[in-house]
Amino acid sequence: MKNKTYWEICIEINPVCSDVLCDIIQSEFECEGIITAEEKYKNLELIETSENILKAYIVAESLNFDEIQSFFKTKRQDLIDREIFTQDIGSWNIKINKQEIVDWSKKWKEHWKPSKISDRIVICPTWENYEAKENEIIVNIDPGNAFGTGTHATTQLCVKACEKYMQKNAQTADIGCGSGILAICAMKLGARSADAVDTDETAVETAKINAKVNNENTINFQTASSDCLSSNNYDFVFANILHNVLAEIMGDLKRIMKKGAKIVLSGILEGKENVVIEAVKAQNMIIIEEMHQKEWLAFVVEKQ
Repeated sequence: MKNKTYWEICIEINPVCSDVLCDIIQSEFECEGIITAEEKYKNLELIETSENILKAYIVAESLNFDEIQSFFKTKRQDLIDREIFTQDIGSWNIKINKQEIVDWSKKWKEHWKPSKISDRIVICPTWENYEAKENEIIVNIDPGNAFGTGTHATTQLCVKACEKYMQKNAQTADIGCGSGILAICAMKLGARSADAVDTDETAVETAKINAKVNNENTINFQTASSDCLSSNNYDFVFANILHNVLAEIMGDLKRIMKKGAKIVLSGILEGKENVVIEAVKAQNMIIIEEMHQKEWLAFVVEKQ
């Protein structure tokens, strides 16, 4: 710790692109923590947020402001040229501040508090204490290096769909499980079984730990492969992935669903939904509900 120099890079963004920017930072810098929003809660309700400033804490002997600004401007323009987002993704202007020696990989936890993400589910960080109220279900999570704290709109849409459409004793699957939140929620809401897969081995290991913390030791976590899930096996499926990936794997998603099964397709930005709609139609499945939260949407789809 003594020999490290820490820098805080503050970047002005539209929060719609925060996940993509996090990936860029983590792949290009020695990053020990990222704060995507500094939130304040009162009685589990969000009362204040600073979503338009992303803060990254990195290790480097020195930083050149002009070089760093140029780097982010280039990455921003690349996203615009590729038409990844339909909205203005923010200026990506930066400020750089030298920081005192702090373990930023842990400090971000100060900003994450228990939050109620649906009618019944409360996501509680493992380092916080929360006593459930009537009809509430607590899911304890430490995301580690995996995506998934439960605060993102795409995750919340999945949980809300699960509460509404998943039948008791359902066989469930979570495609792109991240920190394991959705599979754990399904089990706590009455699923009989849950299989969860992710292409990231680190995410799978994190998800296993979170399942154990929640006493959901029967969830089957696997590193994703083309044939890791059985055909026609699931009553309810989560697929919280970007729109283009959903479209590419729609046939595989249909393959693992029983007749009459439902799937929630999330991770879809407004303006990109037609790509997913066409893929659903091509597989002769039916959209039974379209759900919206912020600039994200999800489809609940049924296999006929």
